[in-house]
Amino acid sequence: MTDHVVTGRAWRFGDDIDTDVIIPSQYMRLEPEEYAPHTMEPLDPEFASRVEPGDIIVAERNFGIGSSREHAAIALTVLGVGAVLAASFARIFRRNAINEGLPALTIDETVVERISNGDEIRVNLESGTIENLSEGWTERFDPLNEPVKSILAAGGAVEYFTGDENR
Repeated sequence: MTDHVVTGRAWRFGDDIDTDVIIPSQYMRLEPEEYAPHTMEPLDPEFASRVEPGDIIVAERNFGIGSSREHAAIALTVLGVGAVLAASFARIFRRNAINEGLPALTIDETVVERISNGDEIRVNLESGTIENLSEGWTERFDPLNEPVKSILAAGGAVEYFTGDENR
């Protein structure tokens, strides 16, 4: 894996962010490209219009709980979210995120607490570091294992297994 770095503003969320909050079920009949404007709509109706490509969601515990559908990870990816950092994830959401090429990284709760909404964050997937550029500190996270690194480097599971980067 080459040096994979994601840099963007932090968007803070709390505990127990459900997949129905990430993409409400009434929008799942739309084409995936149309999910983006509705991402996180129940918590922040303006969220999708303010997110910029590469921005990073930072959450507390149990991000992605609820229904085990891939639509939530797809919505974040289509919106351009560069990574999700959380103290813990629902297992199926994390796997769906990786499959979509979206880094879902478990970080210590004390690190989550040190990140404020709007902080400029840089995540280096290869070195396993999170830098808070706004506050001037760096922390480590558990390194990614194989094949997770390779799946993310390929852009997702489909690209990893088929070599089709233009799906």
